[in-house]
Amino acid sequence: MAVPERIRWAVQVLDPAPGDQLLEIGCGPGVAVAAICQRLRDGRVVAIDRSATAIARATRRNADCIASGRAVLRTVALEDLAADGLPEAGPGFDKVFAMNVNLFWVRDPARELALIRALLRPGGTLSLFYGYGTPGQGPAMVPGALLGHLAAAGFTAEVLTGPSVAGVVARDPGPSRGGHQGRG
Repeated sequence: MAVPERIRWAVQVLDPAPGDQLLEIGCGPGVAVAAICQRLRDGRVVAIDRSATAIARATRRNADCIASGRAVLRTVALEDLAADGLPEAGPGFDKVFAMNVNLFWVRDPARELALIRALLRPGGTLSLFYGYGTPGQGPAMVPGALLGHLAAAGFTAEVLTGPSVAGVVARDPGPSRGGHQGRG
């Protein structure tokens, strides 16, 4: 299956190294998982989605990546991770990302952003991408509320635009407030 241009652009922005540990929030049918796995050697992408149907589709699409250990898929919502835990996080993730996950701007995501900070390794990034790649549509816009929520959670953010998609790459300039402090 062809990878949509917006997802190819997002993976290019993420630029996963062969050994990176990544977390995708809201993986849907797993198209980005497949594109990222092609770049991994001893790294891994953990993909979560609240929809069991989406995880079933992503599992079928990424069976080889799962078998090789480069991908792990879980049916869980981000806001439920604290209760359920995520053993695959190990010492943390180099990159956490999401495509068209609106919870970061439709309400105050302070709890989720704190969890992401705890899951990120020092120097890690949170990348959020918005846009559906509609032909003839200009780049998507980043909601101002998103940038405000990231700043309130202690992230610095850079806005990027691609083909009918906008991205925000956020970094945590300070020490992690979470469980992976001091690991690296």
